[in-house]
Amino acid sequence: MHRTTVKLPDELAARLRHGSERRGRTVPELTRDTIDLYLRGSDGQGKRHLLAAAAGRGGHRDISERVGEILSKELGASRS
Repeated sequence: MHRTTVKLPDELAARLRHGSERRGRTVPELTRDTIDLYLRGSDGQGKRHLLAAAAGRGGHRDISERVGEILSKELGASRS
């Protein structure tokens, strides 16, 4: 395994620590998983999941009209 040092702003480092504690994972585990998920979604090897859009589920017809509201709600929740 390769060791990499990453410098994070204090606020982001605290969020990472809290997120790892909430999930019962170590900081390195959560960091590896998050980087892997991000790279898969951005390079075409995997699917990016926009849970906020709930595409194909629920039969909501107004998603395109409410996309800003939905994304704000989801992204705000993921930052908590």
